[in-house]
Amino acid sequence: MTARLGALVRALPPPRTWPALMRQRSVARFLLLLAILAACAVSVLFLPQPDLATAPRLVDRLGPFAPPAAIVLGALMMVVLVPRTLVSFAWGALFGTVGGASYALGAALLAAALGFGVGRLLGRAFVAERVRGRLARLDGWFARQSVLGVVTVRLLPVGGFGLISYGYGTTGARLRPFLIGSVLASVPSAFGYAAMGAAVASPGDINWLAIAPAGLGLVASTIIVTKWRRSRRAARAATTEPVPASA
Repeated sequence: MTARLGALVRALPPPRTWPALMRQRSVARFLLLLAILAACAVSVLFLPQPDLATAPRLVDRLGPFAPPAAIVLGALMMVVLVPRTLVSFAWGALFGTVGGASYALGAALLAAALGFGVGRLLGRAFVAERVRGRLARLDGWFARQSVLGVVTVRLLPVGGFGLISYGYGTTGARLRPFLIGSVLASVPSAFGYAAMGAAVASPGDINWLAIAPAGLGLVASTIIVTKWRRSRRAARAATTEPVPASA
């Protein structure tokens, strides 16, 4: 037994090579993350589209299991980079404005958690080992980010919902503010597109009070983005302001 244990210890790489091995593993995991994203993009572009005419009958057959199935299926669609607005539109057509928006928001929460987890598992070590200079400051900004900061990033046209979730996982961002901000930023478009889907499925049967969150969210989004831009300009002005000479 002692001889076998000694053979195993001798087979291990010397300690000085362990950092190199960890770097190699982080590169391999990051490449796997890129491969997953590429596969998701290809699947969205080239896989055959489902037959939407059969969807209402499927919802009827699922009965009380339809809402959780919609949340899980919607989350998986967002994880493979299907646009969140498309999910909200489809769920609004199937479940109505309020139901469709609620299930789409549940799917967004689950998709954000899944994307963040995959990005953190496969990409965080690679990014943490290589961030320098401005990238290190940017990573620190993500690590300190509040719910409002996540909402601001989500509202900017910088990428799809799933792609941003993966990207956030590779940063030092905290999970709770990320999830809360992701859901809050999704409320306006979830209700707006769900209302559009419900209108297509049942013309003339729109509950306008149900899409009020979309209008309120649009106003809030405008205010948030405006404040964010002003803070950025103030920060740039503060860094470029000349320091007065001492007497």
